Amino acid sequence: MSAISYKQRDAAAGVLTGPTARRAWLSSGLTTDCLLAAFMLAMLVLMTRMPGEETIPYHFLFLSLTIVYGFRVWPLWPTLLVALAVTGATGWVLGDRVVDGVIDGAELAEVPLMPALFVAMVWHARRRIAALRQVEHMADQRRASLDRERGFLRDTSHAIRTPITIARGHLELAGTVPSTDVARPHVEVALRQLDRMSALSNRLLALARLDAGEELDLRPTDVTALVGEIGQNWTANPDRIWLVECRPTGRLRVDPDWLELALDALVENAVHFTESGDTIRLGCTSLPEYVAITVDDSGPGIKPDDLPFVFDRFWHRRPEHGPMGSGLGLPMARAVADAHGGTLLAMASPDGGARFVLSIPRTG
Repeated sequence: MSAISYKQRDAAAGVLTGPTARRAWLSSGLTTDCLLAAFMLAMLVLMTRMPGEETIPYHFLFLSLTIVYGFRVWPLWPTLLVALAVTGATGWVLGDRVVDGVIDGAELAEVPLMPALFVAMVWHARRRIAALRQVEHMADQRRASLDRERGFLRDTSHAIRTPITIARGHLELAGTVPSTDVARPHVEVALRQLDRMSALSNRLLALARLDAGEELDLRPTDVTALVGEIGQNWTANPDRIWLVECRPTGRLRVDPDWLELALDALVENAVHFTESGDTIRLGCTSLPEYVAITVDDSGPGIKPDDLPFVFDRFWHRRPEHGPMGSGLGLPMARAVADAHGGTLLAMASPDGGARFVLSIPRTG
């Protein structure tokens, strides 16, 4: 699976970008300008050839200029020169007809009215272009920031894997040889910290892949069976009371590997915030539009003030018992839910602790 950038998607869809797009735009714009100039010249000729009906081609001339400018938005000085030239030429024709008595002098009121309409379009169109450029600039900055963040997460996760592996190898080797009672606890602490760093590295890499838009390997999956397997894997820990209560969900199009990572992170979070004798409950419910997977625990729960932050990266709730987590498990689980078009919510559990509800829509 690989990430697909927006440039690749545009190319695949046949959308021209870069210099080719600019050349195509200039070519089509030049054609439009030539057609407009021809039409305006024709209207000016009709004004001279239609005594008494000058205002009809006059209106068509200015309306065509105004409408085309709304799409083309020429540079300011050429626009002003064209506006002055057109106003002068048409005003001269109308003024000549008033002098000859062909039309009433009141028709001269059209001379400032139609240019004013064109000036209003110029003002509006240029404001729109300025706003679009600002939005594009902000989008480019945001895209560059996201690219840097993704690159940092990816590079960091790869960079810390090698020293973790080397340090773990040496510590495990030290653990196999006779050692003093003083040294053994230190080795165990170091191994636990390496486990934490390893989890941090893996989840950094997972988040980087999800942020980069990695495609999911969606395939029909029995969610009930998947949740049952995850529960079976975790029930090897006999310190907790494990309950798995899944109703049949049928087969759902999901990426089982990513979904398993997300559920493991939710269960691991429940383990961190419970102690021996507490209950951890896994469940799934099938609804017409989505499947909801729940992870409940009987721990201390989440304080109401902490609920808005539980999915923030590197944000921690300090467990009363057990090791500190990486601060990336819950954000990664939410990223997996988002990638599936679903949601992940945190709330109070009927068991007294925390409940996490991961909902995946039925997309076919």
